[in-house]
Amino acid sequence: RFLPFIRQRGDVEREERYKKILEDLKMSLNIKCWDGRWFRRAYMDDGQILGSIENEECRIDSIAQSWSVISGAGDMAKQLVSLESLENHLVDKEHGIIKLLDPPFIDGKLNPGYIKSYLPGVRENGGQYTHASTWVIIAEAMLKFGDKAVEFYNMINPIEHSKTKEAANKYKVEPYVIAADVYGSSNLAGRGGWTWYTGSSSWFYKAGIEYILGFKIENNVLKINPCISKDWKEFSMRYKYGRSIYNIKVKNLNGKCFGVNRILLNGEEVQNKAILLVDDGRVNEVVVEM
Repeated sequence: RFLPFIRQRGDVEREERYKKILEDLKMSLNIKCWDGRWFRRAYMDDGQILGSIENEECRIDSIAQSWSVISGAGDMAKQLVSLESLENHLVDKEHGIIKLLDPPFIDGKLNPGYIKSYLPGVRENGGQYTHASTWVIIAEAMLKFGDKAVEFYNMINPIEHSKTKEAANKYKVEPYVIAADVYGSSNLAGRGGWTWYTGSSSWFYKAGIEYILGFKIENNVLKINPCISKDWKEFSMRYKYGRSIYNIKVKNLNGKCFGVNRILLNGEEVQNKAILLVDDGRVNEVVVEM
């Protein structure tokens, strides 16, 4: 993130040095932190590994897989394999959760710190830690897997835990706010943990608005690049910018998960598929064709 500012200052030597550090780090991550089917989570001070297939506990951790995609540091082939492993080991569709790690820490030789004091499957010790589950959704969307992104987004939506009386009795917490964690094992699986205080609500909002609906604004420029389920035919958004209104309709004409063919603003095609937002009090009609 600092590179553009360094370039602007004309500090060529620093720019080249930082680029080399980035490349060296990326190479190390893909060689030394790759465990065969996913990325390792961390190394202990004594050299023991968290998130390795050789472990009895914490064989795989969600965060390393998601951030191999979000950071852009993982090789593409490894990103795809690691997300597949995450889905196979950490997505629990029966209880509607995405676990942070698995298996949880119980009485093995690894000592990751305070999280081991939690019961197995509670909070960071193998439950759903909702910050991390939203990162899974963002990673799926960045890889253009719209069906999975929407499925997982709906799955961890707290309202889904109250569809039936049985489900609500299991979840036990408010279905209209994000829970920071949802328990992940034994008879507690699917029970909500702490509610109201969590910043994961912001990540959940961001995952839905920016990465699934594809609505992003930067420097007063609006770009819309959805990643949705292919069976979505269309959806609409209404955005208020100062005194102006932008009525946005996205049409999925070809049953796609990703990819915008063109964007029309008040009937005229927009160059570069980017809309400069103007506060002039107009009501604008935007059509996005996928």
